[in-house]
Amino acid sequence: MSQPMSRPMIEPMSPPMSQSIVRALRLTALACAALTVAGCASFSPDGGFGPVQQAAKQHVGQEVRWARSDEDRRQMDERVAELLAQPLSMEAAVQVALLSNRGLQAAFFELGIGEAELVQAGRLPNPGFSFGRVTKGDEIELERSVHFNLARLIAMPLLRQVESQRFAQAQGMAAMSVLSLAAETRRAWVMAVSAEETVRYTQQVMLAAEAGAELARRMAAVGNFNKLQFAREQSFYADAALGLARAQQAQRATRERLTRLLGLWGAQAGFRLPERLPDLPAQPRELPDVERLAIEQRLDVQGARLAVALTARHLGLTRTTRFVNVLELGLMRNSSNEAPTQKGWEIGFEIPLFDWGTARVAKAESVYMQAVNRAAETAINARSEVREAYGAYRATWDIARHQRVAIVPLKQRIAEENLLRYNGMLIGVFELLADARSQITSVNAAIDALRDFWLAQADLDIALVGKPSLAAAALSPSASAAAEPAGAGH
Repeated sequence: MSQPMSRPMIEPMSPPMSQSIVRALRLTALACAALTVAGCASFSPDGGFGPVQQAAKQHVGQEVRWARSDEDRRQMDERVAELLAQPLSMEAAVQVALLSNRGLQAAFFELGIGEAELVQAGRLPNPGFSFGRVTKGDEIELERSVHFNLARLIAMPLLRQVESQRFAQAQGMAAMSVLSLAAETRRAWVMAVSAEETVRYTQQVMLAAEAGAELARRMAAVGNFNKLQFAREQSFYADAALGLARAQQAQRATRERLTRLLGLWGAQAGFRLPERLPDLPAQPRELPDVERLAIEQRLDVQGARLAVALTARHLGLTRTTRFVNVLELGLMRNSSNEAPTQKGWEIGFEIPLFDWGTARVAKAESVYMQAVNRAAETAINARSEVREAYGAYRATWDIARHQRVAIVPLKQRIAEENLLRYNGMLIGVFELLADARSQITSVNAAIDALRDFWLAQADLDIALVGKPSLAAAALSPSASAAAEPAGAGH
Protein backbone atom coordinates (compact mmCIF):
# COMPACT_ATOMS: atom_id res chain seq x y z
CA MET A 1 0.00 0.00 0.00
CA SER A 2 1.05 3.55 -0.59
CA GLN A 3 2.33 5.58 2.33
CA PRO A 4 0.14 8.30 3.87
CA MET A 5 -0.06 11.63 2.04
CA SER A 6 0.18 13.75 5.21
CA ARG A 7 3.87 14.48 4.74
CA PRO A 8 4.76 17.47 2.50
CA MET A 9 5.20 16.46 -1.12
CA ILE A 10 8.30 18.62 -1.53
CA GLU A 11 11.01 18.27 1.06
CA PRO A 12 14.39 20.01 1.25
CA MET A 13 16.74 18.61 -1.34
CA SER A 14 19.59 16.70 0.13
CA PRO A 15 21.64 15.58 -2.90
CA PRO A 16 24.66 17.73 -3.55
CA MET A 17 24.45 20.16 -6.39
CA SER A 18 27.08 21.97 -8.42
CA GLN A 19 27.94 25.56 -7.60
CA SER A 20 26.38 26.80 -10.88
CA ILE A 21 23.06 25.16 -10.09
CA VAL A 22 23.12 26.59 -6.56
CA ARG A 23 23.87 30.03 -7.95
CA ALA A 24 21.05 29.77 -10.51
CA LEU A 25 18.57 28.70 -7.86
CA ARG A 26 19.64 31.51 -5.56
CA LEU A 27 19.20 34.07 -8.33
CA THR A 28 15.80 32.65 -9.09
CA ALA A 29 14.84 32.82 -5.43
CA LEU A 30 16.00 36.42 -5.26
CA ALA A 31 14.00 37.30 -8.37
CA CYS A 32 10.92 35.67 -6.90
CA ALA A 33 11.40 37.50 -3.64
CA ALA A 34 11.80 40.84 -5.40
CA LEU A 35 8.68 40.25 -7.45
CA THR A 36 6.76 39.18 -4.36
CA VAL A 37 7.82 42.29 -2.45
CA ALA A 38 6.83 44.49 -5.40
CA GLY A 39 3.41 42.82 -5.40
CA CYS A 40 1.37 41.51 -8.24
CA ALA A 41 0.61 43.95 -11.05
CA SER A 42 -2.83 45.50 -10.78
CA PHE A 43 -5.18 47.56 -12.91
CA SER A 44 -5.21 51.35 -12.66
CA PRO A 45 -8.40 53.12 -11.53
CA ASP A 46 -8.90 54.94 -14.86
CA GLY A 47 -7.57 52.20 -17.14
CA GLY A 48 -4.75 54.47 -18.39
CA PHE A 49 -7.25 57.03 -19.73
CA GLY A 50 -5.66 60.01 -17.96
CA PRO A 51 -3.06 60.85 -20.65
CA VAL A 52 -5.78 60.69 -23.32
CA GLN A 53 -7.91 63.19 -21.41
CA GLN A 54 -4.90 65.43 -20.91
CA ALA A 55 -4.05 65.37 -24.64
CA ALA A 56 -7.67 66.17 -25.53
CA LYS A 57 -7.68 69.10 -23.12
CA GLN A 58 -4.36 70.41 -24.39
CA HIS A 59 -4.86 70.07 -28.15
CA VAL A 60 -8.65 70.17 -28.54
CA GLY A 61 -9.82 72.07 -25.49
CA GLN A 62 -12.79 69.73 -25.04
CA GLU A 63 -13.83 67.07 -22.55
CA VAL A 64 -13.50 63.43 -23.51
CA ARG A 65 -14.96 60.52 -21.58
CA TRP A 66 -14.74 56.75 -21.74
CA ALA A 67 -18.12 55.04 -21.31
CA ARG A 68 -17.08 52.08 -19.18
CA SER A 69 -20.45 51.71 -17.47
CA ASP A 70 -24.13 52.40 -18.05
CA GLU A 71 -23.92 55.36 -15.70
CA ASP A 72 -21.11 56.89 -17.75
CA ARG A 73 -23.18 56.43 -20.91
CA ARG A 74 -26.24 58.04 -19.32
CA GLN A 75 -24.27 61.10 -18.20
CA MET A 76 -22.71 61.47 -21.63
CA ASP A 77 -26.12 61.22 -23.35
CA GLU A 78 -27.48 63.94 -21.07
CA ARG A 79 -24.59 66.22 -21.98
CA VAL A 80 -25.14 65.55 -25.69
CA ALA A 81 -28.84 66.39 -25.34
CA GLU A 82 -27.93 69.72 -23.73
CA LEU A 83 -25.62 70.61 -26.61
CA LEU A 84 -28.17 69.61 -29.27
CA ALA A 85 -30.83 71.83 -27.72
CA GLN A 86 -29.09 74.87 -29.29
CA PRO A 87 -27.77 75.52 -32.82
CA LEU A 88 -24.59 73.47 -33.00
CA SER A 89 -21.45 75.59 -33.10
CA MET A 90 -18.12 74.21 -34.29
CA GLU A 91 -16.75 73.53 -30.83
CA ALA A 92 -20.09 72.12 -29.64
CA ALA A 93 -20.03 69.73 -32.60
CA VAL A 94 -16.55 68.58 -31.58
CA GLN A 95 -17.75 68.00 -28.02
CA VAL A 96 -20.75 65.97 -29.23
CA ALA A 97 -18.49 63.82 -31.42
CA LEU A 98 -16.08 63.13 -28.55
CA LEU A 99 -18.97 62.01 -26.35
CA SER A 100 -21.23 60.24 -28.82
CA ASN A 101 -19.05 58.71 -31.56
CA ARG A 102 -19.11 54.94 -30.96
CA GLY A 103 -16.05 54.29 -33.09
CA LEU A 104 -14.04 56.47 -30.72
CA GLN A 105 -15.43 54.59 -27.74
CA ALA A 106 -14.41 51.31 -29.38
CA ALA A 107 -10.87 52.69 -29.84
CA PHE A 108 -10.71 53.48 -26.12
CA PHE A 109 -11.18 49.81 -25.26
CA GLU A 110 -7.78 49.16 -26.84
CA LEU A 111 -6.52 50.68 -23.59
CA GLY A 112 -8.32 47.95 -21.66
CA ILE A 113 -6.72 45.31 -23.84
CA GLY A 114 -3.27 46.85 -23.50
CA GLU A 115 -3.53 47.26 -19.74
CA ALA A 116 -4.65 43.64 -19.38
CA GLU A 117 -1.57 42.50 -21.31
CA LEU A 118 0.63 44.75 -19.17
CA VAL A 119 -0.81 43.34 -15.94
CA GLN A 120 -0.43 39.81 -17.27
CA ALA A 121 3.23 40.45 -18.10
CA GLY A 122 3.86 41.58 -14.52
CA ARG A 123 2.45 38.51 -12.84
CA LEU A 124 4.44 35.45 -11.89
CA PRO A 125 3.98 32.42 -14.12
CA ASN A 126 1.90 29.70 -12.54
CA PRO A 127 3.83 26.64 -11.32
CA GLY A 128 3.03 23.24 -12.77
CA PHE A 129 2.23 20.12 -10.82
CA SER A 130 2.25 16.55 -12.04
CA PHE A 131 1.14 13.38 -10.29
CA GLY A 132 1.69 9.83 -11.40
CA ARG A 133 0.74 6.40 -10.08
CA VAL A 134 2.51 3.27 -11.36
CA THR A 135 1.85 -0.32 -10.28
CA LYS A 136 4.19 -3.27 -10.74
CA GLY A 137 2.72 -6.36 -9.15
CA ASP A 138 2.06 -5.50 -5.53
CA GLU A 139 4.34 -2.51 -5.72
CA ILE A 140 2.71 0.89 -6.04
CA GLU A 141 4.84 3.90 -6.97
CA LEU A 142 3.60 7.47 -6.64
CA GLU A 143 5.41 10.26 -8.46
CA ARG A 144 4.79 13.92 -7.67
CA SER A 145 6.64 16.93 -9.08
CA VAL A 146 6.38 20.72 -9.16
CA HIS A 147 8.00 22.69 -11.98
CA PHE A 148 8.49 26.36 -12.72
CA ASN A 149 9.05 28.17 -16.05
CA LEU A 150 12.45 29.76 -15.40
CA ALA A 151 12.71 31.23 -18.90
CA ARG A 152 9.53 33.23 -18.42
CA LEU A 153 10.60 34.23 -14.91
CA ILE A 154 13.99 35.48 -16.09
CA ALA A 155 12.41 37.38 -18.99
CA MET A 156 9.69 38.98 -16.83
CA PRO A 157 11.40 42.38 -16.37
CA LEU A 158 12.04 42.67 -20.10
CA LEU A 159 8.52 41.52 -20.95
CA ARG A 160 7.05 44.10 -18.60
CA GLN A 161 9.12 46.86 -20.16
CA VAL A 162 7.95 45.82 -23.62
CA GLU A 163 4.29 45.71 -22.57
CA SER A 164 4.67 49.07 -20.80
CA GLN A 165 5.84 50.63 -24.03
CA ARG A 166 3.07 48.95 -25.97
CA PHE A 167 0.55 50.31 -23.50
CA ALA A 168 2.05 53.79 -23.92
CA GLN A 169 1.63 53.35 -27.66
CA ALA A 170 -2.00 52.35 -27.14
CA GLN A 171 -2.50 55.54 -25.14
CA GLY A 172 -0.90 57.53 -27.96
CA MET A 173 -3.16 55.86 -30.50
CA ALA A 174 -6.23 56.66 -28.40
CA ALA A 175 -5.12 60.30 -28.12
CA MET A 176 -4.58 60.43 -31.88
CA SER A 177 -8.07 59.02 -32.43
CA VAL A 178 -9.46 61.86 -30.34
CA LEU A 179 -7.49 64.51 -32.21
CA SER A 180 -8.29 63.02 -35.62
CA LEU A 181 -12.01 62.86 -34.84
CA ALA A 182 -11.95 66.46 -33.64
CA ALA A 183 -10.25 67.64 -36.83
CA GLU A 184 -12.59 65.64 -39.08
CA THR A 185 -15.62 66.96 -37.19
CA ARG A 186 -14.46 70.55 -37.62
CA ARG A 187 -14.01 70.01 -41.34
CA ALA A 188 -17.39 68.33 -41.67
CA TRP A 189 -19.08 71.12 -39.68
CA VAL A 190 -17.54 73.79 -41.92
CA MET A 191 -18.63 71.93 -45.04
CA ALA A 192 -22.19 71.43 -43.74
CA VAL A 193 -22.70 75.05 -42.65
CA SER A 194 -21.21 76.47 -45.84
CA ALA A 195 -23.36 74.12 -47.93
CA GLU A 196 -26.53 75.34 -46.21
CA GLU A 197 -25.46 78.96 -46.68
CA THR A 198 -24.68 78.30 -50.33
CA VAL A 199 -28.12 76.79 -50.85
CA ARG A 200 -29.79 79.95 -49.53
CA TYR A 201 -27.86 82.23 -51.89
CA THR A 202 -28.26 79.83 -54.81
CA GLN A 203 -32.02 79.95 -54.25
CA GLN A 204 -31.81 83.73 -54.62
CA VAL A 205 -29.97 83.29 -57.91
CA MET A 206 -32.66 80.83 -58.94
CA LEU A 207 -35.44 83.32 -58.14
CA ALA A 208 -33.74 86.07 -60.12
CA ALA A 209 -33.17 83.76 -63.09
CA GLU A 210 -36.75 82.51 -62.89
CA ALA A 211 -38.08 86.06 -62.89
CA GLY A 212 -35.94 86.97 -65.86
CA ALA A 213 -37.00 83.86 -67.79
CA GLU A 214 -40.69 84.54 -67.11
CA LEU A 215 -40.39 88.17 -68.16
CA ALA A 216 -38.53 87.16 -71.31
CA ARG A 217 -41.24 84.64 -72.14
CA ARG A 218 -43.96 87.24 -71.84
CA MET A 219 -42.06 89.82 -73.88
CA ALA A 220 -41.27 87.27 -76.54
CA ALA A 221 -44.97 86.33 -76.70
CA VAL A 222 -45.91 89.91 -77.67
CA GLY A 223 -42.99 90.28 -80.06
CA ASN A 224 -40.84 92.62 -77.93
CA PHE A 225 -37.94 90.16 -77.44
CA ASN A 226 -35.75 88.52 -80.06
CA LYS A 227 -34.85 84.84 -80.03
CA LEU A 228 -31.23 85.41 -78.91
CA GLN A 229 -32.22 87.43 -75.86
CA PHE A 230 -34.95 84.93 -75.00
CA ALA A 231 -32.51 81.97 -75.29
CA ARG A 232 -29.97 83.78 -73.13
CA GLU A 233 -32.46 84.28 -70.30
CA GLN A 234 -33.63 80.68 -70.57
CA SER A 235 -29.99 79.55 -70.40
CA PHE A 236 -29.46 81.58 -67.23
CA TYR A 237 -32.52 79.96 -65.72
CA ALA A 238 -31.40 76.42 -66.68
CA ASP A 239 -27.93 76.99 -65.21
CA ALA A 240 -29.44 78.38 -62.01
CA ALA A 241 -31.71 75.34 -61.65
CA LEU A 242 -28.73 73.00 -62.13
CA GLY A 243 -26.65 74.96 -59.62
CA LEU A 244 -29.43 74.80 -57.05
CA ALA A 245 -29.81 71.03 -57.49
CA ARG A 246 -26.08 70.52 -56.98
CA ALA A 247 -26.03 72.79 -53.95
CA GLN A 248 -28.93 70.89 -52.36
CA GLN A 249 -27.21 67.57 -52.98
CA ALA A 250 -23.99 68.90 -51.41
CA GLN A 251 -26.03 70.11 -48.44
CA ARG A 252 -27.53 66.65 -47.87
CA ALA A 253 -24.19 64.86 -48.28
CA THR A 254 -22.22 67.16 -45.97
CA ARG A 255 -24.91 67.05 -43.30
CA GLU A 256 -25.00 63.25 -43.35
CA ARG A 257 -21.22 63.07 -43.05
CA LEU A 258 -21.36 65.38 -40.05
CA THR A 259 -24.15 63.26 -38.56
CA ARG A 260 -22.01 60.13 -38.83
CA LEU A 261 -19.03 61.78 -37.15
CA LEU A 262 -21.26 63.07 -34.36
CA GLY A 263 -22.60 59.54 -33.81
CA LEU A 264 -26.22 60.74 -33.89
CA TRP A 265 -29.29 58.87 -35.06
CA GLY A 266 -33.08 59.02 -34.83
CA ALA A 267 -34.46 62.28 -33.47
CA GLN A 268 -30.91 63.46 -32.71
CA ALA A 269 -30.20 63.68 -36.46
CA GLY A 270 -32.51 66.71 -36.61
CA PHE A 271 -29.91 68.95 -34.97
CA ARG A 272 -29.74 72.59 -36.02
CA LEU A 273 -26.75 74.38 -37.49
CA PRO A 274 -25.92 78.10 -37.48
CA GLU A 275 -27.01 80.12 -40.49
CA ARG A 276 -23.50 81.18 -41.43
CA LEU A 277 -19.84 80.42 -40.86
CA PRO A 278 -17.84 82.30 -38.21
CA ASP A 279 -16.31 85.57 -39.31
CA LEU A 280 -12.80 85.67 -40.63
CA PRO A 281 -10.26 86.40 -37.84
CA ALA A 282 -8.92 89.94 -37.86
CA GLN A 283 -5.37 88.63 -38.16
CA PRO A 284 -3.94 85.21 -39.12
CA ARG A 285 -1.84 83.18 -36.71
CA GLU A 286 1.86 83.94 -36.97
CA LEU A 287 3.94 80.75 -36.67
CA PRO A 288 7.53 81.50 -37.73
CA ASP A 289 8.81 78.38 -35.93
CA VAL A 290 6.09 76.06 -37.20
CA GLU A 291 8.56 73.27 -38.06
CA ARG A 292 10.03 73.25 -34.55
CA LEU A 293 6.54 73.10 -33.06
CA ALA A 294 5.66 70.17 -35.27
CA ILE A 295 8.77 68.18 -34.30
CA GLU A 296 8.21 68.89 -30.61
CA GLN A 297 4.50 68.14 -30.30
CA ARG A 298 3.46 65.89 -33.20
CA LEU A 299 2.32 62.62 -31.73
CA ASP A 300 3.38 60.58 -34.75
CA VAL A 301 6.96 61.85 -34.33
CA GLN A 302 6.82 60.88 -30.67
CA GLY A 303 5.41 57.53 -31.73
CA ALA A 304 8.31 57.07 -34.13
CA ARG A 305 10.81 57.69 -31.34
CA LEU A 306 8.94 55.26 -29.12
CA ALA A 307 8.91 52.67 -31.89
CA VAL A 308 12.70 52.90 -32.23
CA ALA A 309 13.18 52.50 -28.47
CA LEU A 310 10.72 49.62 -28.38
CA THR A 311 12.43 47.81 -31.22
CA ALA A 312 15.81 48.31 -29.56
CA ARG A 313 14.48 46.59 -26.46
CA HIS A 314 13.07 43.87 -28.69
CA LEU A 315 16.57 43.32 -30.08
CA GLY A 316 18.08 43.09 -26.61
CA LEU A 317 15.43 40.62 -25.54
CA THR A 318 16.05 38.44 -28.58
CA ARG A 319 19.79 38.37 -27.93
CA THR A 320 19.21 37.46 -24.30
CA THR A 321 16.92 34.52 -24.98
CA ARG A 322 18.17 33.15 -28.28
CA PHE A 323 20.20 30.32 -26.72
CA VAL A 324 17.47 29.10 -24.36
CA ASN A 325 14.14 28.10 -25.83
CA VAL A 326 12.86 26.16 -22.82
CA LEU A 327 14.27 26.34 -19.30
CA GLU A 328 12.32 24.69 -16.50
CA LEU A 329 13.09 23.86 -12.88
CA GLY A 330 11.35 20.85 -11.36
CA LEU A 331 11.17 19.46 -7.81
CA MET A 332 10.23 15.79 -7.43
CA ARG A 333 9.16 13.40 -4.68
CA ASN A 334 8.53 9.75 -5.54
CA SER A 335 7.22 7.33 -2.93
CA SER A 336 6.70 3.59 -3.04
CA ASN A 337 5.27 1.08 -0.58
CA GLU A 338 8.32 -1.16 -1.04
CA ALA A 339 11.20 1.31 -1.33
CA PRO A 340 12.46 4.44 0.37
CA THR A 341 11.03 7.77 -0.75
CA GLN A 342 12.92 9.38 -3.63
CA LYS A 343 13.43 13.14 -3.61
CA GLY A 344 15.23 15.34 -6.08
CA TRP A 345 15.16 18.11 -8.66
CA GLU A 346 15.56 18.49 -12.41
CA ILE A 347 16.26 21.25 -14.92
CA GLY A 348 15.21 20.86 -18.53
CA PHE A 349 16.30 22.90 -21.53
CA GLU A 350 16.72 22.62 -25.26
CA ILE A 351 20.22 22.22 -26.67
CA PRO A 352 20.96 24.81 -29.41
CA LEU A 353 22.43 22.17 -31.69
CA PHE A 354 20.81 23.19 -34.99
CA ASP A 355 19.19 26.59 -34.28
CA TRP A 356 21.53 29.06 -32.55
CA GLY A 357 19.02 31.93 -32.78
CA THR A 358 21.00 33.89 -35.36
CA ALA A 359 17.96 34.17 -37.63
CA ARG A 360 15.88 35.74 -34.87
CA VAL A 361 18.65 38.22 -34.08
CA ALA A 362 19.05 39.14 -37.75
CA LYS A 363 15.31 39.67 -38.03
CA ALA A 364 15.27 41.89 -34.95
CA GLU A 365 18.15 43.97 -36.33
CA SER A 366 16.31 44.45 -39.63
CA VAL A 367 13.14 45.46 -37.81
CA TYR A 368 15.17 47.95 -35.76
CA MET A 369 16.73 49.58 -38.84
CA GLN A 370 13.30 49.66 -40.43
CA ALA A 371 11.97 51.57 -37.41
CA VAL A 372 14.93 54.00 -37.54
CA ASN A 373 14.29 54.83 -41.19
CA ARG A 374 10.56 55.15 -40.62
CA ALA A 375 11.24 57.58 -37.78
CA ALA A 376 13.46 59.67 -40.06
CA GLU A 377 10.80 59.60 -42.77
CA THR A 378 8.15 60.69 -40.27
CA ALA A 379 10.23 63.67 -39.14
CA ILE A 380 10.89 64.75 -42.75
CA ASN A 381 7.24 64.38 -43.71
CA ALA A 382 6.15 66.25 -40.59
CA ARG A 383 8.22 69.27 -41.56
CA SER A 384 6.87 69.26 -45.10
CA GLU A 385 3.24 68.69 -44.08
CA VAL A 386 3.23 71.49 -41.54
CA ARG A 387 4.86 73.90 -44.02
CA GLU A 388 2.22 73.01 -46.61
CA ALA A 389 -0.63 73.35 -44.11
CA TYR A 390 0.59 76.71 -42.82
CA GLY A 391 1.10 78.00 -46.37
CA ALA A 392 -2.47 76.99 -47.27
CA TYR A 393 -3.74 78.63 -44.07
CA ARG A 394 -2.11 81.96 -44.86
CA ALA A 395 -3.13 81.87 -48.53
CA THR A 396 -6.78 81.10 -47.79
CA TRP A 397 -6.87 83.87 -45.17
CA ASP A 398 -5.58 86.36 -47.74
CA ILE A 399 -8.09 85.16 -50.36
CA ALA A 400 -11.05 85.25 -47.96
CA ARG A 401 -10.09 88.70 -46.74
CA HIS A 402 -9.76 89.95 -50.34
CA GLN A 403 -13.21 88.59 -51.14
CA ARG A 404 -14.72 90.24 -48.06
CA VAL A 405 -13.06 93.68 -48.17
CA ALA A 406 -12.62 94.17 -51.91
CA ILE A 407 -14.80 92.11 -54.23
CA VAL A 408 -18.09 91.88 -52.32
CA PRO A 409 -18.23 95.62 -51.41
CA LEU A 410 -17.36 96.50 -55.00
CA LYS A 411 -20.17 94.31 -56.34
CA GLN A 412 -22.51 95.92 -53.80
CA ARG A 413 -21.64 99.42 -54.99
CA ILE A 414 -22.18 98.36 -58.60
CA ALA A 415 -25.59 96.94 -57.69
CA GLU A 416 -26.57 100.17 -55.92
CA GLU A 417 -25.48 102.28 -58.90
CA ASN A 418 -27.38 100.07 -61.34
CA LEU A 419 -30.49 100.31 -59.18
CA LEU A 420 -30.26 104.09 -59.42
CA ARG A 421 -29.80 103.85 -63.17
CA TYR A 422 -32.80 101.53 -63.39
CA ASN A 423 -34.94 103.93 -61.39
CA GLY A 424 -33.83 106.65 -63.80
CA MET A 425 -34.82 104.42 -66.75
CA LEU A 426 -31.25 104.36 -68.01
CA ILE A 427 -31.07 100.54 -67.99
CA GLY A 428 -33.70 97.85 -68.32
CA VAL A 429 -34.90 95.14 -65.97
CA PHE A 430 -32.76 92.44 -67.57
CA GLU A 431 -29.57 94.37 -66.94
CA LEU A 432 -30.68 94.83 -63.34
CA LEU A 433 -31.38 91.09 -62.96
CA ALA A 434 -28.04 90.16 -64.51
CA ASP A 435 -26.28 92.49 -62.10
CA ALA A 436 -28.15 90.92 -59.15
CA ARG A 437 -27.05 87.47 -60.26
CA SER A 438 -23.45 88.66 -60.49
CA GLN A 439 -23.63 90.11 -56.99
CA ILE A 440 -25.04 86.89 -55.52
CA THR A 441 -22.35 84.90 -57.31
CA SER A 442 -19.67 87.06 -55.66
CA VAL A 443 -21.26 86.40 -52.26
CA ASN A 444 -21.17 82.67 -52.95
CA ALA A 445 -17.50 82.99 -53.87
CA ALA A 446 -16.88 84.78 -50.57
CA ILE A 447 -18.64 81.95 -48.72
CA ASP A 448 -16.43 79.41 -50.51
CA ALA A 449 -13.31 81.40 -49.63
CA LEU A 450 -14.34 81.60 -45.97
CA ARG A 451 -15.07 77.86 -46.00
CA ASP A 452 -11.63 77.15 -47.47
CA PHE A 453 -10.01 79.20 -44.71
CA TRP A 454 -11.71 77.27 -41.89
CA LEU A 455 -10.85 73.99 -43.60
CA ALA A 456 -7.23 75.12 -43.88
CA GLN A 457 -7.18 76.00 -40.18
CA ALA A 458 -8.49 72.52 -39.32
CA ASP A 459 -5.77 71.02 -41.52
CA LEU A 460 -3.14 73.14 -39.80
CA ASP A 461 -4.35 72.04 -36.37
CA ILE A 462 -4.06 68.36 -37.26
CA ALA A 463 -0.71 68.94 -39.00
CA LEU A 464 0.66 70.34 -35.74
CA VAL A 465 -0.27 67.21 -33.78
CA GLY A 466 0.40 64.58 -36.43
CA LYS A 467 -1.28 61.53 -37.90
CA PRO A 468 -1.89 58.10 -36.33
CA SER A 469 -0.27 56.00 -39.08
CA LEU A 470 3.16 55.42 -37.51
CA ALA A 471 1.88 54.31 -34.13
CA ALA A 472 -0.03 51.55 -35.87
CA ALA A 473 3.08 50.54 -37.79
CA ALA A 474 5.02 50.32 -34.53
CA LEU A 475 2.63 47.61 -33.39
CA SER A 476 2.85 45.70 -36.67
CA PRO A 477 3.23 41.91 -36.65
CA SER A 478 6.90 42.17 -37.66
CA ALA A 479 7.75 44.29 -34.63
CA SER A 480 5.73 42.06 -32.34
CA ALA A 481 7.42 38.98 -33.70
CA ALA A 482 10.81 40.44 -33.05
CA ALA A 483 9.82 41.06 -29.46
CA GLU A 484 8.45 37.60 -28.73
CA PRO A 485 10.84 35.90 -26.33
CA ALA A 486 11.90 32.38 -27.01
CA GLY A 487 10.02 29.87 -24.98
CA ALA A 488 7.48 32.42 -23.73
CA GLY A 489 4.68 30.06 -24.40
CA HIS A 490 6.20 27.17 -22.43
